[in-house]
Amino acid sequence: MAKLALLSVSDKTGLVEFATALVREHGYTLLSTGGTAKLLAGKGLPVTEVSQHTGFPEMMEGRVKTLHPKIHGGLLCRRDKADHLAAAREHGIDLIDLVVVNLYPFEETVAKPHVEFEEAIENIDIGGPSMLRSAAKNHASVTVVCDPADYGAVLAAMQAPGELAALRRRLALKVFQRTGRYDTAIAAYLERQADAPDLAALSGFPDQVTLSYKKAQALRYGENPHQQAALYGTFHEHFEQLQGKELSYNNILDITSATYLIGEFERPTVAILKHTNPCGVASADTLEEAWEKAYATDRQAPFGGIIIVNQTMGGALAKTIADIFTEVIIAPRFSDEALAVLKAKKNLRLMIAKRGLGAESLQEVRSVIGGVLLQDRDHVLGNRADFKVVTKRQPTAEEWAAMIFGWKVCKHVKSNAIVYVRGEQTLGVGAGQMARVDSSRIAVWKAGEAKLDLKGSVVASEALFPFADGLIAAAEAGATCAIQPGGSVRDAEVIAAADARGMAMVFTGIRHFKH
Repeated sequence: MAKLALLSVSDKTGLVEFATALVREHGYTLLSTGGTAKLLAGKGLPVTEVSQHTGFPEMMEGRVKTLHPKIHGGLLCRRDKADHLAAAREHGIDLIDLVVVNLYPFEETVAKPHVEFEEAIENIDIGGPSMLRSAAKNHASVTVVCDPADYGAVLAAMQAPGELAALRRRLALKVFQRTGRYDTAIAAYLERQADAPDLAALSGFPDQVTLSYKKAQALRYGENPHQQAALYGTFHEHFEQLQGKELSYNNILDITSATYLIGEFERPTVAILKHTNPCGVASADTLEEAWEKAYATDRQAPFGGIIIVNQTMGGALAKTIADIFTEVIIAPRFSDEALAVLKAKKNLRLMIAKRGLGAESLQEVRSVIGGVLLQDRDHVLGNRADFKVVTKRQPTAEEWAAMIFGWKVCKHVKSNAIVYVRGEQTLGVGAGQMARVDSSRIAVWKAGEAKLDLKGSVVASEALFPFADGLIAAAEAGATCAIQPGGSVRDAEVIAAADARGMAMVFTGIRHFKH
């Protein structure tokens, strides 16, 4: 009995060579459809159209061609069951031993700007996933290939039949992973069309969520050397690495935090981060001036940290920072002079933010015991017009500007967070303490270490002051104005403490916890 191979692909990479080997070296007869059949026939390979094989024509613009018992019976028939084989003989079903299918490019189609809904729907493959799943279910007898990268492994296993069974199981797993991702992409697209009346119920957080990401990179280890780790998804579509060592797990977390932070600013801005926390941020007329102010906040923490800028990094700034040990530098672009300076540091990772520095993301996902948490990303800063001055003294124009700057930075500092600023420069950052007053003390201490005067500064707190002690500590350090969400049962005490010290204070009504 002839060995049948069914080939029907969108991605034709390497197909002709693979099909040639199947016919000439392994004695397969080829079945195919549409453009794939034309390609193979054009290369001189003997190929039978599926419509000729089934005796049923393609119809409905190609929507129905492989959905036929002679196809799925040939794929699903168990070779170890006499009744299966008898049914196949009775109905003239030839067994199919190998299937090569990759799917309509749905993901690529909906990624195009302004794609029409009808075009997206027409790129939902039905026959392809059906054939893949049938073959994968019967992988004990059928070899199924959904990725051109596996052609070589299949041909090699055919030379060593003892390896074929194990390969078939791996390929079957790959099929279900692929079809799972494919269906998830379709569902996600339809959810995004929530403005359509019949899909409105799918907006927000659906009753069921399927997360599917393709492995993008194996990592040397996770947060610590004893933890294994890998990167999944499309991270590398957002960033291009120009040079340096391979990105680590911690690098990727830092790059993400840095990109979210810098996206808050429009003026030339430099941010320095360590362990996902900003340790120095400043805006100015030039990146060089912004760097001097950001670096002045903390000259110790940047060692081994992350530097991000929101404009092209030129040679002057590159020369300034070249002597500082830095893990990663991120920019929308690097000038040729900057690259020439920084390439001398071969281990330094230089990253281009290919899709801009706004880094918009609709939702964030975090793993928890037994499942995941999903939430909207905290991209709301709040409207100054809605902020409320709660003290007797009104902030000055300079204090207002500093408050807005500090509020942007504070939003990206781990809770409990306290940030002291003057103008568009951080002076001290306190992060991640169990008591807010301790974060304030750390920020004051860091400012003192940097020899930065806090007199006349503004203090920003991402969540409410639960007691007056945190505000009093800020006032004693020299702060003249505070911005915080408000909402404490002791707000009156905190306001009274501010009034007693001549401070201005603003309540935003918006909290920015960051755990």
